[in-house]
Amino acid sequence: MEQTFADRLLRSFSLEMPYQESMDDYLDFILPLIRPWGEDLNEVEFYMQKPWMEIRDNEDFHESVLHFFNDEGEYLVSVDGNIYQGSWSIVEMNNKIILERPYGGTMQRELFDLAFMNADFFVLKKHGDQRKLGFNKYFLLGRESLVKNLEWRDVMELMFNRYRNNSQIITFVVIFVIVVAVVLVFSFF
Repeated sequence: MEQTFADRLLRSFSLEMPYQESMDDYLDFILPLIRPWGEDLNEVEFYMQKPWMEIRDNEDFHESVLHFFNDEGEYLVSVDGNIYQGSWSIVEMNNKIILERPYGGTMQRELFDLAFMNADFFVLKKHGDQRKLGFNKYFLLGRESLVKNLEWRDVMELMFNRYRNNSQIITFVVIFVIVVAVVLVFSFF
């Protein structure tokens, strides 16, 4: 459901992040709020040549997994320092990316839609209904220096701060415009 400007304005006064059960639920809530401040996959300077740490809400996930998107489609995955090589390519004009990566001893090719990306977060959504297969809906990567040693709920709070901080600016601007308009209206009378 599309939110109107008035809905977003009223919501910006309530800046507490509601509790959610899973990372996917948090992302379903947060992504529509921060999407206006995101980038496109063709803006490779936002994700290439940087260490991206994988974040999951799975209690059995204790590995340190880094992802690197390098020149000429080289894709590296480091799992606790062990390096695996794959490839990546952009599906032009569609904000989709194909990752060929190691999975269970074989190479797997997967199609992802860009859900959100900025200098700190890279969120992909695997094409299709992953929940019915028992997988997470989103593939979440965070800038390593920002998210290292954080729990997944703390990462959700950081992502929500993108909305919270931008909403406060928007709220301030709207209030300022209203005050200026009121002053102008009364100055003519």
